[in-house]
Amino acid sequence: MKETLSSLLRKFLIWKYKHISERNFVFMLSALIGLVAGLISVLIKNITFAIAYVAELGLSITRNGLYFFLPMLGLFGVYLIVERLYKKGVFNPIPTVLYALSKRGGKLSGDKFFFPLITAPLTTGFGGSVGLLSPTILSASAASSAFGDLFHLNRKTRQLLIACAAAGVIATSFQSPIAAVVFAIEIFSLDLTFASLLPLLIASLVSVITSFFFVGDQVLFKVMLTESFSVNDTPLYLLLGLFAGLVSVYFHKVHFAITGFFQKIRSKAMRLAIGGLFIGAMLFAIPPLYGEGFSVINNLLASDHQSVIEGSLLNRWADSPYVVIVLLIGITLFKSVVMTTTIAAGGTGGIIIPALVMGSSLGNAVAKLINQLGFTHEVSEANFTLVGMAAILAGVLQAPLTAIFLIAEITGGYTLFIPLMLAVSMAYLITKNSLNHTIYTKELAEKDALLSFDKDQSVLTLMTLDSVIETNFVVLRADMTFRELLQQGVAQSSRNLFPVVDESEQLVGIILLDDIRPFLFDQTVYDKTTVKAYMTRPPETISYEKDSMQKVMQRFQDSGAWNLPVLKAGKYAGFVSKSKLLTAYRRELINYTN
Repeated sequence: MKETLSSLLRKFLIWKYKHISERNFVFMLSALIGLVAGLISVLIKNITFAIAYVAELGLSITRNGLYFFLPMLGLFGVYLIVERLYKKGVFNPIPTVLYALSKRGGKLSGDKFFFPLITAPLTTGFGGSVGLLSPTILSASAASSAFGDLFHLNRKTRQLLIACAAAGVIATSFQSPIAAVVFAIEIFSLDLTFASLLPLLIASLVSVITSFFFVGDQVLFKVMLTESFSVNDTPLYLLLGLFAGLVSVYFHKVHFAITGFFQKIRSKAMRLAIGGLFIGAMLFAIPPLYGEGFSVINNLLASDHQSVIEGSLLNRWADSPYVVIVLLIGITLFKSVVMTTTIAAGGTGGIIIPALVMGSSLGNAVAKLINQLGFTHEVSEANFTLVGMAAILAGVLQAPLTAIFLIAEITGGYTLFIPLMLAVSMAYLITKNSLNHTIYTKELAEKDALLSFDKDQSVLTLMTLDSVIETNFVVLRADMTFRELLQQGVAQSSRNLFPVVDESEQLVGIILLDDIRPFLFDQTVYDKTTVKAYMTRPPETISYEKDSMQKVMQRFQDSGAWNLPVLKAGKYAGFVSKSKLLTAYRRELINYTN
């Protein structure tokens, strides 16, 4: 059977090579990946809804009592899967995809497809305050990677199709194909060319059409704009952008702090217990933090704050607008806390939907506060809610265009385009100048695996040290005589450079042919001197484990050397030459830009 499938695939590839151009084949694959992304999105949603339905039946019977136990139950389910079946640990979805793009040639293993399908619904369905978009993107990207393996695609095409998978997930979830394309470009640092734009559009459109077959015209957010933008509101939207920027910085600081705290706890079971109890307590106090939070957004957009505050400890004072404002601010501040705790305690989820929930709460709270204070005319709470969502999303993801176009498409037009640009720009500038890295990029930056719109940096990130190490050097011992140096070194080597090592293969120096040239015909030194007398220290060394390609390039620039030794686990492993490094860089640059 396996041989038959392999034979059929081989015949198809030959036929494809003869009859279908590479460009058209990429278009066909982008449509296929759009379909797969749409199906995966629907599947994960339905699994989550089924779990959430059972969990909410229990909540309706016990009211808030199960909040203490449901999140822990979901985390425990993930724990069992990870420890008993998977045994590789939980991973952050989007950074995992980005790492695969930068360091693995766009290759993702099959477990990256199946793992999110199980763990993400368990986490979110039982009340974990995380989103499903990031795990869905990981699963769809893994499926895209499998197509790359099947059809023997090159790295550049793999990267493009993984971006198509991400765009397909966003398009399916929000029915917003333009925002999906922009998301893929901003998050995956793609060049905006026809070769990349059209496949992204195809994948997004196919995904949207796929979603229509399963959910019809149902959308996550029900929006009906009744008020347009007034130029008098410009300072107010800038103020909202200022608050959103500060909250976005707070979001990152909280995430890094809580993640660091849980990393110090070695026992995974202890992480689960502490995280589960804390999440339960927070949900008991503020029920709107339960699950993804779509109901919060929709209720605020419908001006139904009573449904948002219902069940909370502040419910008895629901008639007071200031109490509602306090609760909304609480949702804004504590959503990130509960989300990060859910992930750090062992759950699987993303940050996109929580960011939108925080933005909706902040925007609505600011609008309510403005209206209560009466400093100006009454502003639209729905408009501020939508703009707040975009501003926080831009600040958290560092993807301003995605945030603008997402809300624009959700609202069915560009009525809010100006306030969106005002608030998003303000929030983005604050976070950009306050943070070195986002939640997505911090881990990658520490591994020197971060792709960006800086082509030089991205090309160096895609390069590997293994591809430029040369090992055809004759290795000398420090105790060798000059005669042995000539016989075993110079006579046997085509290079003019010789590494010198000790008994444990530790590099102790180098010898340049130019340094020994004056003594080549002086036979009096042949047996009286050793290699040690002629060796010098290398101007710099390269650490195989620690040095990124950016650092390697910098070491050549600082030292002015043409060859630098590579140390692996402290031992000599070879040399990197400047000529080979530049040749590899030029080749990678051509591949990256074509």
